[in-house]
Amino acid sequence: MGVGPFVEKTVPQTPASRLARSIDMPLLVIVVALVVFGLVMLYSASWDFSRAAFDDPMYMFNRQVMWLGIGIVAAVALAFLDYHHWRRLIVPAMAFTIATLFIVLLMSELRFNARRTIFNGSIQPSELAKLISILYIAVWLYAKRDMLKDVTFGLIPLGVILGFVGGLIYQQPDLSAAATVLMLGGLLFFLAGGDLKQISGLLVIAGVVAWLVISVSLTGQQRMSDFLAGIKDPLQASYHVRRSFEAVVNGGWFGVGIGNSLTKVTGLPVPPTDSIYAVVIEELGWFGGVGLIVLFGALVWRGLVIARRAPDMLGTLIASGLVIWIGIEALINMAVMVGLLPFAGNALPFVSSGGSNLVTTLAALGILFNISRQGNATNVSDDEWRSFGAVANLRWGNGRRGIPRTVRLRSAKE
Repeated sequence: MGVGPFVEKTVPQTPASRLARSIDMPLLVIVVALVVFGLVMLYSASWDFSRAAFDDPMYMFNRQVMWLGIGIVAAVALAFLDYHHWRRLIVPAMAFTIATLFIVLLMSELRFNARRTIFNGSIQPSELAKLISILYIAVWLYAKRDMLKDVTFGLIPLGVILGFVGGLIYQQPDLSAAATVLMLGGLLFFLAGGDLKQISGLLVIAGVVAWLVISVSLTGQQRMSDFLAGIKDPLQASYHVRRSFEAVVNGGWFGVGIGNSLTKVTGLPVPPTDSIYAVVIEELGWFGGVGLIVLFGALVWRGLVIARRAPDMLGTLIASGLVIWIGIEALINMAVMVGLLPFAGNALPFVSSGGSNLVTTLAALGILFNISRQGNATNVSDDEWRSFGAVANLRWGNGRRGIPRTVRLRSAKE
């Protein structure tokens, strides 16, 4: 019995199938897992707090769901906005951000001994400032990439930009947000190919400024003294950290179960926001706490993969800055709760209650999805170069585990 020739049929691609192929599915799965995890833990951590503070046990959870919807809309919109348009949009976006930071200082809306919000505590411009600062610095470094070795075009202007935005944030006061902006600026300067001597100088300047800030800030002095005392003797740490230690001890390896935390109802400060990681460990144990760290690690890994595959240096800088920013925010929050860093007040992305942090984080991921879509759809130019010296090659199957130096990219056809 003869067999006829095999005819390969081409299945026409629909717009939905093309969209599915262009979306980075590993990143999408990680983000969905973090969002679901965050909603579950926020519901557990905020029930009693919302009932006591707002006379409605669902108040904080319902607001978080509302902000989640807004964040998803922003993420989808930015996923379809070509990230190269930020070269034109970033100046008015930065002007708007600076204006909102000034409004915060002028309105003097005091909450928890700080002026960080406008519109009755609903909007926190310092969160927007982190996102816009990353985009601004990336665009600026990309435009000045041929002149970064010159200190007059490199270190000094970068220091002025970072110092101005960081200074406005510090006045709220928000020490951790100001430090995050400075840290990310130095990192992006390094990724763009900045001279190591300039970066060393920037670190020295940042260290001196940080010491001066701590020396003149009563809040900074108190937090640093509490941290040093807690390092020597955990029983001498701040009240906040001691209650967090109590939650960690109660949780053990497997936790007491979701909804069964005791410290969140017996005095743990703000369990739905700053202290939510302590609630995670108490209710899910160390396995749950480490599992959350693994999820954030996977997010950073996938973001760096997207950064390496970006069509150009601008995409690499933006993707690297955004995903490392999210990782730093998570790391600082979790490290503070176990006494490894001075108290900073950072939100835990996707998990802590807070619309500004959730919306800006999802917006950042929308931009990351756009870079991923363009990296999958376009070839990389032979004339485009980028520095990725500070980021290890984290793609699976690479046995070298080395940190590559500045290289010229091969064409995608090779």
